[in-house]
Amino acid sequence: MARDTSPIVKQSRREGYALAPKAHKVMARKTGIPGEHSDMRVRGGSLYLTQLREKQKVRRLYGLLEKQFAKLMKEASRTDGLAGENLLKFLEQRADNVVYRAGFAGTRRQARQLVSHGHFLLNGRRINIPSIRLKPGDVLEVRPKSQKSEYFKNLDGIYSSSPNFNTPLSWLKSDPKNMKIEITSLPKRDEAEAGINEQLIVEYYSR
Repeated sequence: MARDTSPIVKQSRREGYALAPKAHKVMARKTGIPGEHSDMRVRGGSLYLTQLREKQKVRRLYGLLEKQFAKLMKEASRTDGLAGENLLKFLEQRADNVVYRAGFAGTRRQARQLVSHGHFLLNGRRINIPSIRLKPGDVLEVRPKSQKSEYFKNLDGIYSSSPNFNTPLSWLKSDPKNMKIEITSLPKRDEAEAGINEQLIVEYYSR
C-alpha cells in the first residue's frame, strides 16, 4: 500500500503547521521552511499558493496521498451539504483517524500502522484497511490476541497522554479499559482539527 514516508517534522515545517505532537518542539526552535536556501523562498503570495498549501497541510495531516485526497474531495462535492465540511467528516471517519482520536495511538501514522497490521476488529471482523469509513453504531475493538501485546497492555498510559483525554469527542466513545471504541454519531465540524480552512481546499479543486 502506497504511503508518504517523508519525515513528519519536515512536512510540518514546510506547511507551517504541526502535523504531529513532536513537531511542536522542533518548530519552536526552527522557524521557516526546510532546505538549504529556505530563507530565499517567500511563503504566501498568490491565492492559488494559499489554496495549495492548505490542501497539502490537510492531506498530510490525515496521511493521504494526492490521488486518495482528490477522490475524497470529489465524493464530498457530490454529497449533500457543504463540500468542505463533508470532506472533514469523511477524513475524521477513517478507521486510522478514529483510533488516533480515541487515544489508542499517539499519532495518526502510528494509528495507521496498528490498523494495517490487523490489530482491530470492526463489528467483530478483522480489518487491515486504514481508510475504511466508520459510521454511527460501528464498534472498533482490539483483537483478543493483540490485547496480550506489550503495546496494548500499556494502553491506559497511551490514552492518558492523548490530546483528546481532557476534551473527549462527542461522536465517539473511547473505552481503553475494554479496548473498545464505539461510534455514536457523525463527526461535528467544530470538533475537527483546529486551524483548518476547508473552503480554500474546495476553491483549489474548483479551479
